[in-house]
Amino acid sequence: MEYTKLGSTGVDVSKLCFGTWRFAKESGGTVETDRETAHELLDTFDEHGGNFIDTANVYGDPNGTSEEWIGEWLAERDREDYVVASKVYWSARSRFGDNLSRKNIRAEIEGTLDRLGTDYVDVYYIHRWDDETPIEETLRTLTRLVEEGKVHYLAASSMAAWQLTKALWTSDVEGLERFEATQPRFNAADRPQEYLDVCADQDIAVCPWSPLDAGFLTGKYDTSDPESGSRADLQDWDLEFSDRQWEVLDAVQEVADEADASPAQVALRWLIDQREFTCVPIFGARTVDQMEENLGAVEISLSDDQYDRIDEAY
Repeated sequence: MEYTKLGSTGVDVSKLCFGTWRFAKESGGTVETDRETAHELLDTFDEHGGNFIDTANVYGDPNGTSEEWIGEWLAERDREDYVVASKVYWSARSRFGDNLSRKNIRAEIEGTLDRLGTDYVDVYYIHRWDDETPIEETLRTLTRLVEEGKVHYLAASSMAAWQLTKALWTSDVEGLERFEATQPRFNAADRPQEYLDVCADQDIAVCPWSPLDAGFLTGKYDTSDPESGSRADLQDWDLEFSDRQWEVLDAVQEVADEADASPAQVALRWLIDQREFTCVPIFGARTVDQMEENLGAVEISLSDDQYDRIDEAY
């Protein structure tokens, strides 16, 4: 495993982050990852040197089951060896609605800590932007959690570039903790460029979800009909791929042939090798074989020419 600093922080994280969105998630009557498999996947990630684990207070059915299973797994290990990220916005414990108010954040962090069986979360994301709560209230509450030692670093998931900029400006003006990492949807075939420009300018780590474009960059979608059991199939997504996406996939597959690697490994490596900001892809896996294939991304290298060809295909 390779490691990197998380943006401008001093914490070292593995260059791949394991996402646990599938843990206990029911889709079409199917549990995507059961408890035994979840622990087996965490074991495999750990054995390969992975230390960065991503979850949320609403992952799993019922909400919070993903955190519970991670907490059970952590209980048998040294908590200090792992960097655990969770999120807040939707309510798993509070009955006062989905928001980033002081009341909701306070209720949800306690629920997250209880389920994880830990005194602190390393990285705490706001899962969505809240139009109803002033960002200063949200940031002041989160800053207090950092001061209390319940959270180490703040982060932001999906939002617009102007919203991220507004939050950073508020932190600066008010002397509050700032977001040190972000979690946008970003991959070789889908790029929120203005958002990424803000991250590059402010030295903020980017931890993208859907790094394989919902499986498209693995090459398994030869048509718009999703493979049985795939994320797109389980979520009943209506797939429509653009010419640009197909061109990127062609470039990824061409490089994969040259590098004696899988398209998934090349797509993940391309993200890891981002030149303007620290990028730590959040990948998922339903089986140990998938896990090991994805982890193989750290064992390959891309030449400047190969990187550029994928970049330019977009």
